[in-house]
Amino acid sequence: MAKRISVLDRERCMGCYSCVYACSRTWGRVAGIEKAALRIKSYSGAEGFFSIRVCSGCEDPDCAKACPTGALRPSKRGFGVDLEKKLCNACGSCVSSCISMALQWDEEDKLPVPCRHCGVCASFCPRGVLGMEEVERA
Repeated sequence: MAKRISVLDRERCMGCYSCVYACSRTWGRVAGIEKAALRIKSYSGAEGFFSIRVCSGCEDPDCAKACPTGALRPSKRGFGVDLEKKLCNACGSCVSSCISMALQWDEEDKLPVPCRHCGVCASFCPRGVLGMEEVERA
């Protein structure tokens, strides 16, 4: 059975960005957050909290359906998408069509940054906010 990334306990997030740095460093080969496939956003105030955006691993992903060139395709894992970079025309339709607003965009390379559901982000989360969830799909 395959596994996908999931937010297990949003309330425990302290906004350390370890997950985002781990993803960007692992897959984008940069020591920053700009090439990560997930985002953490801070909402300040007396009861500040963090919004965590991870790919939902849609079975029939809108981002792939919106891609006019076929650069994004439903993954053979049965959830999420795979990117064929050479086919991408950088139109951004995939990002704007993601209903959960989880698909990230690499401004430097002008490419979407789909989640690989590898779990590296979860392995660097010090508080168990993220984890791998088993997925059963046809």
